[in-house]
Amino acid sequence: MTSCSSPTRGVILFAHGSRDALWRLPIEAVRAHIEQQAPQPPVRCAYLELCAPDLPQAAAELIALGCRQITVVPMFLGAGRHAREDLPRLVAALQAQHPQVQWQVQGAIGEDPRMTALMAEIATA
Repeated sequence: MTSCSSPTRGVILFAHGSRDALWRLPIEAVRAHIEQQAPQPPVRCAYLELCAPDLPQAAAELIALGCRQITVVPMFLGAGRHAREDLPRLVAALQAQHPQVQWQVQGAIGEDPRMTALMAEIATA
């Protein structure tokens, strides 16, 4: 298991979750792609519901590796209720439980202009 390097940063890819095991494959593929590019920072997937690990479990894994800066990346196409309400509530609970960790939450990945451009390119290919 890879440990955190200086500056002790970890990344969590946060997605909705599904009972269908095949649904997770794209999220896990993003994690694998990141790990193939570089073993640091360590990356974990986490799911809001219907499958494991959840956000606290993924965070606990990174904290156990020594991570003290954790970036949560919402793997949503848009900033719906889960990204606007559920995720901030979950991160606030993690901040209270782990005050030694700096938490950063990125915007929904689908709202990044690079993703918009890529989706447009794929749609018109």
